[in-house]
Amino acid sequence: MSRPQQITVLGATGSIGLSTLDVIARHPERYQVFALSGFTRLSELLALCVRHTPRYAVVPEAGAARGLQDDLHAAGLSTRVLVGEEGLCQVAADPEVDAVMAAIVGAAGLRPTLAAVEAGKKILLANKEALVMSGALFMQAVRKSGSVLLPIDSEHNAIFQCMPQDFARGLGAVGVRRILLTASGGPFRQTPMAELAHVTPEQACAHPNWSMGRKISVDSASMMNKGLELIEACWLFDAKPSQVEVVIHPQSVIHSLVDYVDGSVLAQLGNPDMRTPIANALAWPERIDSGVAPLDLFAIARLDFQAPDEERFPCLRLARQAAEAGNSAPAVLNAANEVAVAAFLDGRVRYPEIASIIEEVLNLEPVVAVNDLEAVFTADAKARVLAEQWLSRHGR
Repeated sequence: MSRPQQITVLGATGSIGLSTLDVIARHPERYQVFALSGFTRLSELLALCVRHTPRYAVVPEAGAARGLQDDLHAAGLSTRVLVGEEGLCQVAADPEVDAVMAAIVGAAGLRPTLAAVEAGKKILLANKEALVMSGALFMQAVRKSGSVLLPIDSEHNAIFQCMPQDFARGLGAVGVRRILLTASGGPFRQTPMAELAHVTPEQACAHPNWSMGRKISVDSASMMNKGLELIEACWLFDAKPSQVEVVIHPQSVIHSLVDYVDGSVLAQLGNPDMRTPIANALAWPERIDSGVAPLDLFAIARLDFQAPDEERFPCLRLARQAAEAGNSAPAVLNAANEVAVAAFLDGRVRYPEIASIIEEVLNLEPVVAVNDLEAVFTADAKARVLAEQWLSRHGR
């Protein structure tokens, strides 16, 4: 290689961002950090800048930018600090950037990820909300720009690895019958239903297999995460919701499977460590060391599977309904969920009320066509207003 690939990491202080930087650091001859962004953990962002010496760092607001810029100068670094969404879009689309890790959680990651797509970058997509909110527009932009889109969610990366290279021709054309999307079932898979009303944010964030941020951990507990992944899988692999089946697999060893019409089922297995899909996407179509330990099948000994109970996991049902409705429904689902989960983490609502808020918002907000990005954000904003009205009406 003539020079190391220049990598922008959006969401550098989160679990995906840190795992990405770990893989990058293992291969300094191949990769170099171009830019890092952080939201609230700015002291951690400073430490990452000291270690990886990016050309740019991006923070949410001007006051934080001035403070970080002073600290960087004091550390002898020439890293330039940019501000807000404009800064994120700049470092995502910069001509010198080869690949962008899109790991900003939630709707906030949509515009900078699209900026990277429109600039024709290699996109390492960990921000599932980008596809959930604007799937048709997003995939249209990918096709128009020639951007390479590689999924980072362990499940979608597993599907990608198990698909034939020409899967873009359509599932039927390449002999795929269905996609089996695995889910751990989270911390409440066996909790008595009567006890769910009393679970705490700390319990919801205590995932049995994965180390993740608080919002994603709650989504995993409610299986909304899997619902969003179902929607994402439909866009990534041009599948209908009926062609994507969710399977609870508590060990999180099989990350997903692809069922072919000839009876073959291909699966991707590995230890539950996000460095595996990150390394796969960074080096694709090659393979590099990720730092993940080899899988010990003898230590695992058994693999279990069960169908999800939609009474226990109503968010999965709501997500499938939104996927089938299409248009603005997934954006409404995502926005209502973001408000509901934030309220739960703040102690304002009980765990089962997350689904109650989402269902009411979906019932109240009509499904409309989404022909541009403004329509996406309009649907998002309306859903947030309705979710906040639910909270106000119930004294939360």
